[in-house]
Amino acid sequence: MAIESLPAFIRDNYEVHEWKHAVAIMQEDFPNELNDIITVLTSFRLKYNDVIAPGGRKSSISSSLDSSLFARGWKTHRFHTHVIIDDEKTENPTHEIDCYKNHIALEVEWNNKDPFYDRDLNNFRVLFDLRAISVGVIITRCDELQEIFNEIGKGKSYGQSTTHMRHLLSKVRGNGSGGCPVLIFGISKKLYIEK
Repeated sequence: MAIESLPAFIRDNYEVHEWKHAVAIMQEDFPNELNDIITVLTSFRLKYNDVIAPGGRKSSISSSLDSSLFARGWKTHRFHTHVIIDDEKTENPTHEIDCYKNHIALEVEWNNKDPFYDRDLNNFRVLFDLRAISVGVIITRCDELQEIFNEIGKGKSYGQSTTHMRHLLSKVRGNGSGGCPVLIFGISKKLYIEK
């Protein structure tokens, strides 16, 4: 199994899942991008102050991961796509990708509503079918973090209808990304740093 070839720190501290041989594709064809992701995830820690911070447009947790990737040459990206049928052009908009580099699309889903997974997977499917991306990557949170959120009084802020790993896995296994290979990293309790 290709997941077993990932560094021990990643396997021990993240819940990792793949769909359609995503790890092997990245190791063989996109080793630099995989190394970027591994480096960022290895240095990441889930800090108490970030967990208890009030919600807003984008959490400091998501911003931290994004900015670490941006420092390595990743960027947000929106593909401009359209369909032409008998000379009639129809716009076919896709969602802006959080982090993009060399045919790898990466989304950070920390505490959004569960349908954001559908949006991300559909975006991966469309862009893969158009040969714009080769692999979709999602960084999210493990279900087990709910125990920590409940203990520190933030359980309601991280409710059951938000982005938990189990919701994502059911959508991926239901073929939500179509033919697009997907690599998933779930932030676990082992990365949590208390006050």
